[in-house]
Amino acid sequence: MGAPLVQVKNIGMKFHSSEGETTALTNLSLDVAEGSFISVVGPSGCGKSTLLNIIAGLIKPTQGEVLFSGKPVKGVSSSVGYMPQTDQLFAWRNIWKNVILGLEVQNKLNQESMEFVEALLQRYGLWEFRNAFPNQLSGGMRQRAALIRTLAIDPEVLLLDEAFSALDYQTRLVVSDEVKQIIRREKKTAILVTHDIAEAISMADRVVVLTSRPGTVKNEYAIKLTCADPTPIKCREAPEFRDFFNAIWKELDIHV
Repeated sequence: MGAPLVQVKNIGMKFHSSEGETTALTNLSLDVAEGSFISVVGPSGCGKSTLLNIIAGLIKPTQGEVLFSGKPVKGVSSSVGYMPQTDQLFAWRNIWKNVILGLEVQNKLNQESMEFVEALLQRYGLWEFRNAFPNQLSGGMRQRAALIRTLAIDPEVLLLDEAFSALDYQTRLVVSDEVKQIIRREKKTAILVTHDIAEAISMADRVVVLTSRPGTVKNEYAIKLTCADPTPIKCREAPEFRDFFNAIWKELDIHV
C-alpha cells in the first residue's frame, strides 16, 4: 500500500438545533492508504455517515480537516465517488441515462467518457440492459448499475454508506462479492460504513471501530484471513474470521 491518500485529522462535528447542541464526532483521526479497502463500524448514531459526508466534502467539520492527496478537502470533488444506502436510480431514465448522470452533471460527457461507461457496462454484465428501466432490474443489478454510475466519473476513492443494506441477505452477499471484485479490478480505494460486522471483516483489509457518540476511533484491526479465494463469501469460511468477529463484537459492547 502507498502513502495515505485520505487523511482525517482530529475531526470534530457539532450539530445545532432548536433543542440544543449535539456532538457527533470528536478528535477522530484516520489514514487511508491508496489502494486499500477499509470498513468503519460502530454503535448506531456514532457518526459513521457523518464521517463519510465530511470526507466527501458534503459538510464542513466543526474542527480538524480532511486531506486528499495532501491537500485540504474544500467541498465536493470528482475524485470522490459516493454510494448511499439506496441506489437512487431515477425511474424515468433508462440504465444508460442513469449511469451517465454524473458525467452530465460534471459536464464531462464526451466520446471518451461514453466509451468508458460502455466498457464498464459490458464488463459487469449490464450492457444488454442499458435500455431497461430501474423497475425492470433486480435489486442486485440496480446496485451494480449504481456502482457503475459512481465509477463512470473515474473517482480515486469510493465511499460506500451502508450500500447493501436495502438488499435481502442472499442478494447482499452476492452483490458485496461483485462490488469488492469490481473495486479491486478497477484499483480503487474504498471506505465502507456498515453496521454488519461480518460484512466489514469479509470486505476490508482493515476494520476501524468507533466509540458511541461522540464518535472517535476506539480500535483498528488489520484483517488477515487465510482463504484461497478472497471473496467476501469465501472469507467468512476462514478460520480467523470468528476470532475477528468476536473481538469486534466485544468492542462494540452490543447487548441483545
